[in-house]
Amino acid sequence: MVLRLDGVVVRDAMVARIAAAAAVNKGPRVCLATVLVGDDGPSQIYVRNKHKLAETAGFDSRNVVLPASASQAQLDDCISDLAHDPGVHGILLQSPIPSELDFESAVSLVPVEKDVDGLTVASLGRLVRGLPGHASCTPLGVLRILQHYNIATSGKRAVVIGRSTLVGLPMAILLQRKGVDATVTIAHSRTQDLAQVCKQADILIAATGMPRMVNSSFVKDSAVVIDVGISRVDERIVGDVDYEAVSGIASAVTPMPGGTGPMTVGCLIENTWAAYLWQTQGHEPDIV
Repeated sequence: MVLRLDGVVVRDAMVARIAAAAAVNKGPRVCLATVLVGDDGPSQIYVRNKHKLAETAGFDSRNVVLPASASQAQLDDCISDLAHDPGVHGILLQSPIPSELDFESAVSLVPVEKDVDGLTVASLGRLVRGLPGHASCTPLGVLRILQHYNIATSGKRAVVIGRSTLVGLPMAILLQRKGVDATVTIAHSRTQDLAQVCKQADILIAATGMPRMVNSSFVKDSAVVIDVGISRVDERIVGDVDYEAVSGIASAVTPMPGGTGPMTVGCLIENTWAAYLWQTQGHEPDIV
């Protein structure tokens, strides 16, 4: 019987541990700040959920909302104010932002110690170099799922489908990091014989945004399959993995929804707690 890798269970356990630690903390309260530009409906929901979970963890939170008409200077000033505020420990710029604004320019103003989304050039560079910092929340969430369910990674062959700087690349870096020690292949749309490449994987991670692309032909017996993709098909949320098709072959699979999605928000809380300890107590983040 296939093991269902339940991200809600893992997230709730993580947040409970952090809440217990925050409750006995003698210093100032942890503070997560988000910046939302415009009135995008899904973004408002995502931000609201992040603040709700921050509250569950015992954190303070701020949500700065700028109008869709905000200028680049206004956005940059907002980020800079939060960056220089010692009472703010984590900063997240919610995407997407209006197309006339430069996301990369704005997010580059977030100090590396407050970059709890792990999106800046500095954070990715630290990840590559093995230096202390915050990893992007979605790939970190995948790692935490593997760790929670005691899925062996050392010496295992992992294939990551997708090469984005948000998921695919940091995922590959995390998997090959010392202490995780997988042998990693990055596959993508130009990979020849993609299904056969994936079928070599002990751990297969799909992050393409192509609905139900990964079927039984992609998965070898007893592989672990992690679905990071998310698409809307016929008013339903589906992932990159055809869950029913692979369940008879894989040893463990994440569902969609309920798998990696909850972990992304959970790891935002983990990164914010780590950011607080880094800034107030000098404890450098330990990703692995």
